[in-house]
Amino acid sequence: MSIEAKAAFVLVSGPFTDGRVWSDVAARLRKAGCEVHAATLTGAGTDTDTRTGTGTGGVPAGPETDLETHIADVLRLIDAADAPELVLVGHDYGIHPVLGAADRRPERVARIVYLDAGLPQDGDLPLALVPDHTVHALLASGSDGGDTPVPPPAPDGWQLWGSTAGLAEEQLALLSELSAPQSRGTFTRPLRLSGGAAAIPTSGILCTASGMTIDSVQALVAVGPPQIRALADPRVGFFELATGHWPMLSCPGELAEVLMAAAAGEGRRLTPPAEHEVPYGRAFLLEVPERPRVRTGRVDLHLPEGESPRPAVLFVHGGPVAPDARPTPRDSEFYLGYARYAASLGVVGATVDHRLYGIGDFGRAAADVAEAVEALRADPRVDGDRVALWFFSGGGLLTSDWLAAPPAWLRCLAANYPVLAPLPGWHSLEPRFRPVEVVAGAGRLPIVLTRAGLETSEMAATVAAFVAAAEDAGAALELIDVPNGHHGFEGLEQTEESRAAVAQAMHAVLGHLRA
Repeated sequence: MSIEAKAAFVLVSGPFTDGRVWSDVAARLRKAGCEVHAATLTGAGTDTDTRTGTGTGGVPAGPETDLETHIADVLRLIDAADAPELVLVGHDYGIHPVLGAADRRPERVARIVYLDAGLPQDGDLPLALVPDHTVHALLASGSDGGDTPVPPPAPDGWQLWGSTAGLAEEQLALLSELSAPQSRGTFTRPLRLSGGAAAIPTSGILCTASGMTIDSVQALVAVGPPQIRALADPRVGFFELATGHWPMLSCPGELAEVLMAAAAGEGRRLTPPAEHEVPYGRAFLLEVPERPRVRTGRVDLHLPEGESPRPAVLFVHGGPVAPDARPTPRDSEFYLGYARYAASLGVVGATVDHRLYGIGDFGRAAADVAEAVEALRADPRVDGDRVALWFFSGGGLLTSDWLAAPPAWLRCLAANYPVLAPLPGWHSLEPRFRPVEVVAGAGRLPIVLTRAGLETSEMAATVAAFVAAAEDAGAALELIDVPNGHHGFEGLEQTEESRAAVAQAMHAVLGHLRA
């Protein structure tokens, strides 16, 4: 499709808002000759003219209104449109009904545009987008026992839902004026996708004041969850807008231009990582002997020479990882190397395949790790009173439970280039997983933290916040720096600097185990 072909758009905005929020953008697109349908989803708005850009006409919400209702709203717009193919634009929550509709009408969709939106997968809850913990708890528990809708923010409360950069006070007031309460069910019903829209080209428009840039996404391609790595597909193009979360109000002209460029298939492409750039794609940086390995469920034990029981280190992989990834983390050269290295130094080196497959899976992964710990401590070859836990990358968020209330048998907690606070867009992360907020509870638990000097800025910011909080709390923090190391440096920079850092961290952990 070219810009001259005059694309047809369906515009779906975030929570609480209706089709009127797109008025300036829609006017510019129509002036350029484009067909435009701005959705007013059930429960929002009052305009009843579906052909002038206000969508479904302000149908009142009922107790049964949920995400499927909003998917049906978008489907009606698609079915009523004149154009044979449409560009569906989903902003914030709006990406959920957009994806649901595209999944059911893939033959009518030329492109899907993610406008400062997440990457929800099949089974994900829109609840993940609710940033306020009070509202999150209300929705999750249904403690009021009814179907009370979620009220829209006051003008001074929109920053809880996204950056308000670029919006004047009168625009924030207008945003509240154009908003209505949103049905609870639209947040709590999971998105169901069959894969019907998997082949549709996509575009991402990042509002940089929200904290994410194209360069940031590129940096995460090699180490991020599967949905991030998939963004290096050549069918995906990216754009940036130097504004906050509501560009349809803060820069409607620029947004209209970017939407037309996206419809034409333009946008920056990401570069997929070469095999040698993937941390788990290379051999471990130290030569270590293979040791006997015992597998029990999701846990492997690499056994040292000599009599038992011995202290143990459980290595906890990062993620999210693809559920069908082969080898799994514990069979990768990376974690085999760490476990064998520990075993070569006289302790049990243990690994676990936990089920962190998406941002919403941290609770399940934490339960898998806790189960692995119990199995490890119960093994007669392990001294259950001398155990260390060692976390990597996105697995750093799983340190929260152990930092908040460290048990007596936990002799050390280590972390390499960890994520220690939610990254931009990780709204689905449960409030429980906030290491920065709970490190004050660690007391005198030794913490060995290895930092990569060339870490991405977003991840480095979480580490800096953790270090500051740990120092304020008087935690027993030992820092090991790798100035020239990237995230996953053990597989990327096999240098003397990297080898020395790994050896220093290992001997620090084993020193605490044997103290």
